[in-house]
Amino acid sequence: MRPLSGDQVDEAVAGCAAVLRAAVDRDWRGVKAGGLEWSCLETAEHLAGALFSYTSRLVTGAQEYFPCDLAFDEDADNAGALEVIRSTGALLAATVRATPREVRAIHPYPFGSADREGFAAMGITELLLHTYDITQGLGLPYEPSEELAESALTWLFPHVQPGPAPWPTLLWATGRGELPGRAPVTDWRWRNNLVIPAERLTLTGIRPAAARDLGLGGDGGFEWLGGEPYEGTRRAANSMMKAYEAGVHRPEFGIFALVRHEDGRAIGAMGFHGVPDEEGRVEVGYDLVEGARGQGYATEALRILTPWVLARDGVDMVLAAIEHANVPSQRVVSRAGFTRAAVDEERIVHEERITHEEYGVDSGLQLYVRRA
Repeated sequence: MRPLSGDQVDEAVAGCAAVLRAAVDRDWRGVKAGGLEWSCLETAEHLAGALFSYTSRLVTGAQEYFPCDLAFDEDADNAGALEVIRSTGALLAATVRATPREVRAIHPYPFGSADREGFAAMGITELLLHTYDITQGLGLPYEPSEELAESALTWLFPHVQPGPAPWPTLLWATGRGELPGRAPVTDWRWRNNLVIPAERLTLTGIRPAAARDLGLGGDGGFEWLGGEPYEGTRRAANSMMKAYEAGVHRPEFGIFALVRHEDGRAIGAMGFHGVPDEEGRVEVGYDLVEGARGQGYATEALRILTPWVLARDGVDMVLAAIEHANVPSQRVVSRAGFTRAAVDEERIVHEERITHEEYGVDSGLQLYVRRA
């Protein structure tokens, strides 16, 4: 997998500068930027301010907003505005390159923070969309590379079903265009990945881009204990990609890599087989690489993840289906507060096919439950 890095931020900045440089002699103050209420110059100021803000937070790992902002001089001209965009974009790219993988800084949407790839994706998305807005106002053609548009979607829009092409899909998802067969978007937010801290681990939400790479045999952008994930993680990643491509994936009911604090290595994965059903039930699954087993990691993660998901609207029960012979896994769920399902309850669940064949779950497995 090509990691999202400062290189793509640089590419987005270069694309912005190339198209806008040809129009620095046009009227940016008196012309609205596409469908925005801002003028083209105000949109350029907002763009530069966003890049500055992302850099300022990421470079320190800030957990609170800085009491400062970027603003153009009153007499700023178009050429100067473009240079500020190039400068703040270069600063963000350099910061993304220099920031360790585990650092996260404040951003509200929707889980309160973002990592270096999240800030890179946000910077890229700001550049693509607001360059488009300005060029729409000025009557200029603009279309970024398919790879950049797809990066924005797979890092920040995991809830959006992929369309026939990434750029029109991104425009539609942000209320800037139409897509055949889909209703217009009037309200939108991007979604950074979720992380849930535990004592020795961090449960790190796996983005669609990482899930695709894992399903294809890659590392998903993680450093794995033993060199690679367990096969169950790859199967779960493939299942998550199917949900993403169908437009039914929701990141809070997705997959989490279990990243160990002591060395930053991923030692396994834990997550859900899909969104809650009509009865408020979700099914959890997990695995660890062999070198991490027998040390209580799965129990620790499940003890954190289960109450977290039970506190969400629409979730009343968490299910775990375990092979009869898998005594260690039965002990894990028991220590995490699960109890064996009643016979009738187990029969009903299996009949409704809450469990999935692709995970190797069938009616012969034991069902454990934990209720809200």
